[in-house]
Amino acid sequence: MTDERDAVSTGRRRALKLLGLAGALAVAGGVVVHAQETDIADMKPGSFVWYPDRAPEGFVSIIVSLPDQRCYVYRNGVRIGVSTCSTGKAGHETPVGIFTILQKDADHHSSIYDDASMPFTERLTWSGVALHAGGLPGYPSSHGCVHLPLEFAKLLFAVTHNGTPVIIADSHSQPVDVLHPGLVLPKDATTAISTDPTAEAAETKAAAQDAVSMVISGADKSLTVLKDGAVVLTAPVTIRDPETPLGNVVYVLKSVGGEVSWTSIAYEANKAAAGKATQVIDRITVAPDVNKELASLLVPGSTMLITELSAHAGTRSDPNFVIMAPATS
Repeated sequence: MTDERDAVSTGRRRALKLLGLAGALAVAGGVVVHAQETDIADMKPGSFVWYPDRAPEGFVSIIVSLPDQRCYVYRNGVRIGVSTCSTGKAGHETPVGIFTILQKDADHHSSIYDDASMPFTERLTWSGVALHAGGLPGYPSSHGCVHLPLEFAKLLFAVTHNGTPVIIADSHSQPVDVLHPGLVLPKDATTAISTDPTAEAAETKAAAQDAVSMVISGADKSLTVLKDGAVVLTAPVTIRDPETPLGNVVYVLKSVGGEVSWTSIAYEANKAAAGKATQVIDRITVAPDVNKELASLLVPGSTMLITELSAHAGTRSDPNFVIMAPATS
């Protein structure tokens, strides 16, 4: 594990590394102060806000905004934290796209950079990009990782699991709930998730062990489902109004009080525009037998990426396979 640039550096290979304040407290230089929503843009390097009581339970998604140098944390679609961050410097740019947390190590040390301490590491690629505590000069300065304040990295580490989606993007929307399940989540799956009496209590455990990541590609007209980094299902999809671009949208499946829905976030990256989060999901159709299989795989905490870009195997780095780019000086 290193704080090095992701080996898959450009184009579509960077698109899909899968498979995301009123009354709050801000911590800056060890001093606790109150922060308002309007103060976020003026945060000083190393400061953050954290207010988990706004959404005490549920699944987390993370957005790293490269232009803003900010890390936003949402739980069940509600923002519970914002932090300053530092991403990759010129020549070591942090790759954009959708990632999931692959591995966590609270006491990680770099194998390349003089055994440098990288506390609360959350691995995003098998070739070296991660979230972790690190230097925060107020501008991009890392070798590709996302540096966070130490205390914020610790708090974030405590609420994520392997499979938590991390979106690294040029721009993004606020999360929006999609109350209808969509054609890729059949009614029998919704019913199974909603009526399981142990579902609410077991959500976090299930997410860590059983959540899947789905990728729907408009370019390939295909569905790929990954679990623990391995492909467990592939199938063709039908896209209504195929001449209209899908854009990029990521969805996180949640169950609150027995109600199942998707929380959606649209984002812009790799020259692909953000999609219309509440509409794109309704344009996707899969065969009934695929719906049935999805019903057996989906649990709260599962994620789905819909993109107009290609999602062939070269766009991701599987656990035992890394595409290496030529070294640069």
